[in-house]
Amino acid sequence: MKPWIKRSLIAFTGISIAIGGLAACGSHGHHARGPMSAEKMAEVRGKVIERVTSKLDLNAEQQQKLNVLADKLQAQRTALIGQTTDPRAELGSLVAGEKFDRARALNLIDEKTRVVQVSSPEVITALADFYDSLNPTQQAEVRERMQKRKGWFSRG
Repeated sequence: MKPWIKRSLIAFTGISIAIGGLAACGSHGHHARGPMSAEKMAEVRGKVIERVTSKLDLNAEQQQKLNVLADKLQAQRTALIGQTTDPRAELGSLVAGEKFDRARALNLIDEKTRVVQVSSPEVITALADFYDSLNPTQQAEVRERMQKRKGWFSRG
């Protein structure tokens, strides 16, 4: 693969992740009232872990690996959000003036890409450790749920 194509694909992936992360942070109803508090985050995390544990019938070792994965994902999310208290306003500030703020947009993408590059290996390791600890039936359940459109965290 030619170097410029490879660089372009990496840049596009980074931009997609950063914009997707910012959009995800700003699109849920609870963000309209500000970022989720640490208490609310802990509550949601507990519910998700409880739900996954019950759906997959996890043993203590598997549940511990799921908790490690949740820790790594939460740390990555926190790092992606960064210091901003309003990711949507930060994204909106790029188009607030008469001209698009290209320098700030590139800086924002660089920040988010660095976070993903640094934290992704830990997240992948934690995910692999959790998935590899599952028995074949549990792994099949994970694959089946991932193929469904709604995914793990849907209601109902």
